[in-house]
Amino acid sequence: MSNPFSLDGRVVIVTGGAMGIGEGVVRLLVDCGALVAIADRDMAKAEALAAELGDSAQAFAVDMGDEASIVAMTAAVVELLGTPWALVNNAGVQDRQLLLDGTAEEWDRNNAINARGPFLLTREVGRAMVAAGQGGRIVNLASCSLRGQAIKGLASYMGSKGALAALTKASALELAEYGITVNTVLPGGVASPGAIGAKGPPAEGPARRMPALGFCEPSDIAAAVAYFVSPAARYATNQTICVDAGWSVT
Repeated sequence: MSNPFSLDGRVVIVTGGAMGIGEGVVRLLVDCGALVAIADRDMAKAEALAAELGDSAQAFAVDMGDEASIVAMTAAVVELLGTPWALVNNAGVQDRQLLLDGTAEEWDRNNAINARGPFLLTREVGRAMVAAGQGGRIVNLASCSLRGQAIKGLASYMGSKGALAALTKASALELAEYGITVNTVLPGGVASPGAIGAKGPPAEGPARRMPALGFCEPSDIAAAVAYFVSPAARYATNQTICVDAGWSVT
């Protein structure tokens, strides 16, 4: 292959792509030549980003907590752009609630959006990929909190991200025969709108320790995603890249 990292003409869905890490992923994949479906519940921001990027991106409405919305969005992408080459499960919520104050409502909300939604979208996009018979890539964005870079109040969040990481393994096994790879990226600390605006008790715990290389930018996480969705990563499946800026060695 002339350029193993080129995504020229390939359709990629990025959930939560209108801002934060998702926006960074969208911008880098467009630079790599992809046609990106920006799937987000904030259509105003998704449409604004798509307008800025021109013909290389299009906005699609999706509510990751609603199965019908996920099914409809996937069908719309296939109809308007073609079968996706890649899916990036990035959308998520991360409000904090101390374990002893925990509610079933907050647990259910985190798992609905961070784990159940990606499961449903993996099912829908996976079906389209299998029908097209051209292989594909799925990347799940979990969290470096699963490797210890955590703060108090993340029981529901980490539970849902642990489920997402486990989904990678199960999906990688079942989809390998179709040439579809499934991998996980664990983002470290990123000053994203979601992180800055998270509700809950003050952040306290190991994640407050400054990483050796400083805080990550969305583009740093995007680089790991770009590798996994590229043709170069054809033999990488059920693998995990933790982009923690050296937090683990401090």
